[in-house]
Amino acid sequence: MSQQRLSVVTVSWMTGHTLMDAVDAVLAAPGVDEFVLVSHENPPRMVAALRKLAASHAHFVLIETDANLGFAKGCNIGARAASGDLLLFLNPDAILAPGSGVRLKQSALMAADRPWIIGTRILNRNRSEQAGGRRGELTPRAAAISFLRLDRLIPGLRNLHWEGDQLPDAMIEVPTVSGAAMMMRRDDFLGLGGFDEAYFLHVEDIDLCRTVREAGGKVWFEPRVQILHFGATSRASPWRVETHKAAGFIKYFWKFYPGPLQRLTTALLVVPIYGALWGRVLLIAVRGWIHDLDRRVRARFRLSRQRRARRDRDKPS
Repeated sequence: MSQQRLSVVTVSWMTGHTLMDAVDAVLAAPGVDEFVLVSHENPPRMVAALRKLAASHAHFVLIETDANLGFAKGCNIGARAASGDLLLFLNPDAILAPGSGVRLKQSALMAADRPWIIGTRILNRNRSEQAGGRRGELTPRAAAISFLRLDRLIPGLRNLHWEGDQLPDAMIEVPTVSGAAMMMRRDDFLGLGGFDEAYFLHVEDIDLCRTVREAGGKVWFEPRVQILHFGATSRASPWRVETHKAAGFIKYFWKFYPGPLQRLTTALLVVPIYGALWGRVLLIAVRGWIHDLDRRVRARFRLSRQRRARRDRDKPS
């Protein structure tokens, strides 16, 4: 068991400039035995750079699909091509810190009750813990509480996101972790059928966590492995991304909560789910517009002040 090989699997579609930082971090990380990158329609210049790296690194496997097949399918393609005993699914805009590969191998030795998943602590740019790294179980009730923010109004209700909880010292069992940095044994992952490819982008990680628990396994949160996740670096429209996410939630509820009453509940959740996700995109856009307007006003003010200073200086005394 001490000789377990770790394969990092990353799926990229129009990721942006952070992709090369993520690739460099993985290739330099001790404990990583193989890096499998599935490239979905990246720009020609980026593909050329990736091909050059793959040619110079024996443990770098580049797979070009020439089509955007979605995150779940891309991960499954990478998993089948990988040769490691352990698979770490890592987002293309996530930076693997030095020592993370070694720590994850050690954590794998301590994980009990196969099949298991080990998720990491996901950090924002400012080093605060990102939402989604450790979560409760997604149910219609939990979704309603979270999307409607009822936990702020009614004492005793619990939000799905647990990043505000005290950080544990060691691995703890949780219902759900993030697919931005998620590790499984390769044979367990393939034995369970991998990610459900009915999800195009988002929620496939929540689905897999539930599948693992229902198979008698456990989901672990490993706070000692920290991953810097930039997020929102893709050229994809944020409206499109959030639409895929909302559709993923609906598919999840339809899959795990069949029956007329449960599907009525799902139907009632459609508006708040789409509203919450699109509302977040709108809020980010408005903040961006305000910031841009403020920057332009300040620039014009500085230019006007410089012009007045020049006129005052050029006046005959």
